[in-house]
Amino acid sequence: MSPPAPSNRLRLPLIARWALLIAALLIAAMVVLVALLRWLPDQVFLAALLSLLAIMPVAILAVRSQLEPMLSMFRALSGTVVSYQDGDYSFGLRWDRRDEIADLVDAHNQLGNVLRAQRLGLVQRELLLDTMVQNTPVAMLLVSEGGPIVFANLAARQMLNQGRKLEGLTLAAVLEQAHAALREAVARGGDGLFTVAPGTEGGEDSDEEVYHLARRGFHLNGRAHELFLLRLLTAELRRQEVQTWKKVIRVISHELNNSLAPIGSLAGSGAELLRRGQPERLETILATIAERARHLEDFILGYARFAKLPAPRLQSVAWPAFLDRLALQYGFSRVGELPQESGYFDQAQMEQALLNLLKNAHESGAAPDEISLAVTCQQGVFRIDVMDCGSGMNETVLTNALIPFYSTKRSGTGLGLALTREIVEAHGGRITLANREGGGLTASVILPMPAAS
Repeated sequence: MSPPAPSNRLRLPLIARWALLIAALLIAAMVVLVALLRWLPDQVFLAALLSLLAIMPVAILAVRSQLEPMLSMFRALSGTVVSYQDGDYSFGLRWDRRDEIADLVDAHNQLGNVLRAQRLGLVQRELLLDTMVQNTPVAMLLVSEGGPIVFANLAARQMLNQGRKLEGLTLAAVLEQAHAALREAVARGGDGLFTVAPGTEGGEDSDEEVYHLARRGFHLNGRAHELFLLRLLTAELRRQEVQTWKKVIRVISHELNNSLAPIGSLAGSGAELLRRGQPERLETILATIAERARHLEDFILGYARFAKLPAPRLQSVAWPAFLDRLALQYGFSRVGELPQESGYFDQAQMEQALLNLLKNAHESGAAPDEISLAVTCQQGVFRIDVMDCGSGMNETVLTNALIPFYSTKRSGTGLGLALTREIVEAHGGRITLANREGGGLTASVILPMPAAS
């Protein structure tokens, strides 16, 4: 119910209304007293008492007529407050007089309108959110700590319980009926990927399916809850795989054409020189052919190393000797003191990773004496920084530099930094690239220290 339109009557404040009432009662009492004094001129006290008794019922009725509507309105206001607490905003109040209570009623009705509009907007948002959550392909499970599942969308019901309701069941009971790969992913904790192998779900002819599991903890109504998100990534990964293969084929085709075309041309030139009896230029032609063949061999070996990177063989490595071997191939200056603790990694693989970073630093346009390397130990990790004073990288290159086959060099394969990333991540570490203040780039390799025995 919408609030009534304001009355056009003259506004009369409560204090004025009560002042007029009291004045009217006093005047009436005085009139009665004067009339009684004419009959009882010598009995002033008795006349006053009789006038008071005569006016009292009228005063009571007049006061009651003023108070009863006000008391009824106060009870109505109290009732609407209780209704607001219960979420019912479907009515308003009406007060015909123009006074302070009318202002209170108007404010109360306006509050009801605001709450009603907010409630309607909230209901609409909840409906929209529920529609989105129920129709998303991502399976969602909300589980209370040590308790049952309190929410599951349609995708979760279809994936984990053949479309039947999951609320009220425990997570352990649901996982008992789920695939072993999902149970292992949940047991590991944190986010991650898991694979349902072919033949284990949906029959012998089913394809391998890849899922991503994400989990987040939070408090709801004072209790700990955990949200599980299960997303099928197979189709997306297949699209990415196709795009990656297309890019690989383009890169390989380009590199093969760059090498085979001049080799074919030079071979034809050599045959023509032999036909003319001019063999003196064959040595140059054969040397060029050999150089292009070596370049092509190095290119193929680079791909092979990236595709068949073996698991790292971790061992204790002394930093001074390790860095000395690096400096023999690509010069750099050391910054700071070396850690007293020995490194713990696959020496050959880490040497290859750092040589890739040093090679990029030398190709960045920086002078050899402007390339430096620092090794520090802090918070349980080793940090290796390769720094140069070259041209650095723009935002686009920084974002894509570690992606396989991405290169800004005309003859680059896009595998150097990608291989370095693979090696570092195989060691449980990570690599970051950041521009330096004043120009240049810092490539940082962060490796975990061995656990104390």
